[in-house]
Amino acid sequence: MIYDIQVNPAGEIYPSKGVVELGPLMEQAGFGAFWKGEANNTDPLVLLCGLAARTKKLKLGTGIYHIYGRSAVTMGIQAATLQDMSGGRLLLGLGVANKTIAGWHGGTFDRPLRRIREYAEIVRMTAAGERVEYRGEIYSTGSRFQLSWKPEYPSFPIYFAGLGPKMTRLAGEISDGVLINMAPPSKIREIAARVREGAAAAGRDPVTMEIVAKVWVSLHPDRTVARSRLRQVLTFYNVADHYTEMLKAAGFEREITAIQQAFRSGGFKAAQSQITDAYMDQMPAIAGTSIPEIKERLQPYADAGVTRLIIPYVPVIDPVLDDARRFIEAWGLNS
Repeated sequence: MIYDIQVNPAGEIYPSKGVVELGPLMEQAGFGAFWKGEANNTDPLVLLCGLAARTKKLKLGTGIYHIYGRSAVTMGIQAATLQDMSGGRLLLGLGVANKTIAGWHGGTFDRPLRRIREYAEIVRMTAAGERVEYRGEIYSTGSRFQLSWKPEYPSFPIYFAGLGPKMTRLAGEISDGVLINMAPPSKIREIAARVREGAAAAGRDPVTMEIVAKVWVSLHPDRTVARSRLRQVLTFYNVADHYTEMLKAAGFEREITAIQQAFRSGGFKAAQSQITDAYMDQMPAIAGTSIPEIKERLQPYADAGVTRLIIPYVPVIDPVLDDARRFIEAWGLNS
């Protein structure tokens, strides 16, 4: 299993310049890739370009870029540009997001399977330098588009963000793997099986499928402190509909119900108070007191089939960049 890092967790603002300056340290610590997500925060590709300029081996992942923020042709141009800048280090995670994010960009959230299939096909053709004259059920590119240069690195992995049966099977059918957020090992095992079933049904080798998952981590000698901001992040996911359905299916319906009832009656802080230590310890979240302990608690994810594990680091003390630096240095010392 490859360990990757993310230092832009929900609810925290890391200055982009400071994250770029941490790039060489992430590489030295032994992380395989840096991942950047997208919602209403800083742009993934812009930040990854800065990291590409400061690093040599660290892979650069979008975890995830949603399909509503830019056309598929634009995404292909951006991907080809970063590929050439970085020497072929891009890992492109794509997702269909949700109605809220689609609305921000004037989009319509419908037919997600068809949308991401067509979007990924156009991105691949564009970034490979092919002539693109795509006529799909949803997307059309018009005539005579082709990059003005020949890309040096014309191919790269594309992963689909997925939790449900249809999207995860589609990931196995046409992408290079799946990117999973907020799923415990038992659910990851189910998802990995579906991805590989989708690959086999499409005549592809299931063994080649990457299973990429996130496990949120905080680090402090005092576990109570380590839990503090991590609890804030977990509350967000426990009141978001898409994730709560998956967590209920994973056996946490009682906990989800209590959290959402508290949220409706008392708001976010009331919901946060319902994230008990016992529940936190069953989620893909580790409030660790040492790096060896964190690595030991990550092992069940490898056993569940994860091939790349993204660690979104949740800082527990200010300034957040200094805390992230301490975590990265400690990881390197224990690698």
